[in-house]
Amino acid sequence: MKVIVLGAGVIGVTTAWYLARQGAEVLVLDRQSGPGMETSFANAGELSYGMTSPWAAPGVPKKAVQWLFMRHRPLFIWPMISPRMWAWGLRMLMNCNPEAYRRNKSRMVRISNYSRDALTDLMAEVPLDFDQREQGTLQVFRTEKQVKASKADQEVLAEFDSPFEVLDRDGCIAAEPGLAHVSEKFVGGLRLLADRTGDCRMFTLALAEKARELGVTFRYGVTIQSFAVEADRIVGVETDTGRETADRYVCCLGPYAPIVLRSVGIRLPIYPIKGYSITLPVKDPEAAPQSTLMDETHKVAITRLGDRIRVAGQAEIIGYNRKLGSSATDTVRYVVNDLFPKGGDLARAEGWTGLRPMTPDGTPVIGPTRYDNLYLNTGHGTLGWTMSAGSGRAVADAVMGRDPEISFDGLTAERFGQ
Repeated sequence: MKVIVLGAGVIGVTTAWYLARQGAEVLVLDRQSGPGMETSFANAGELSYGMTSPWAAPGVPKKAVQWLFMRHRPLFIWPMISPRMWAWGLRMLMNCNPEAYRRNKSRMVRISNYSRDALTDLMAEVPLDFDQREQGTLQVFRTEKQVKASKADQEVLAEFDSPFEVLDRDGCIAAEPGLAHVSEKFVGGLRLLADRTGDCRMFTLALAEKARELGVTFRYGVTIQSFAVEADRIVGVETDTGRETADRYVCCLGPYAPIVLRSVGIRLPIYPIKGYSITLPVKDPEAAPQSTLMDETHKVAITRLGDRIRVAGQAEIIGYNRKLGSSATDTVRYVVNDLFPKGGDLARAEGWTGLRPMTPDGTPVIGPTRYDNLYLNTGHGTLGWTMSAGSGRAVADAVMGRDPEISFDGLTAERFGQ
């Protein structure tokens, strides 16, 4: 069976690897010059199993208004004349209630927990070097109000058997000794013990090489334009270099999936949410983070990647804008300097921006479509790497005619009327 995978980010590469492992002839198409060049390139570096939650949650609308008035705010909204943007925002607001949050959270955790186990199996089978650490994530609270609010998260973590520790100030410093220099700036934290860290692009590059060894063909510099349909079946992918054909197709195009899928009448509410990061060299290993720290106030993650520090965050709603302005990374720069002032060399920081493919309910869109030879694996938001192994494995099973080990109930495009 020949399968074309659209997209060579971490989702596309993991899907291709699992397909090839089951004996498929796989062709991966991507417009970039190599794997992991867009959303997967310089993300936060977190495998966030313990922090798998939808952005749409009770209380978020009120917080969003407050964030807009912060100097180093985690959210930017540009009031564009875009019906698609406002429709997406309205759908997200409709999910900001306890019932929807619990439903969406349970769907996301189903994928996340499966991905955690799938990645463990994958790494046992193929050794990959990507600056991995298994020391968890420390969510740092600057106020007592944040500590109290975290009790709701603790209940959910306990319900889904995700291990955690509630830490006071000294406990946070024991987990992250570099915080001893700024102990007056926080009051406690929540440590998520199942989380891992690493460089997503290094992982994607390494797994792409393993996929090649299994026979996967990667074709770069190819712009995907649309699908070709005949008699309710996909018969090819139209690209700027001609039509490519296969028996089955998997769309892993992240924020660009809705653009291509519209050519066959599938309309997905996936919107590009712009994020920023910087990567800087470690200056003092003892004063730098040891794993990942999440600043709850600014929604910024600080991650140790070998001899580097990755700082990522912010959510900018501005459409398909990938411009990196001169002051765009000011917030992430502020946070790392505020919490680890002696840890990294900010003067040598390299900035980056990417688009996260976000659904209004936070849950990705994976599984079959109304076309019997077209499958989706997209819309993972900020959790693409976290969910990549599980969603790639489940979708590959479905493509190859096997029963996936997790249910696709509530995960397919059908929940959006598609």
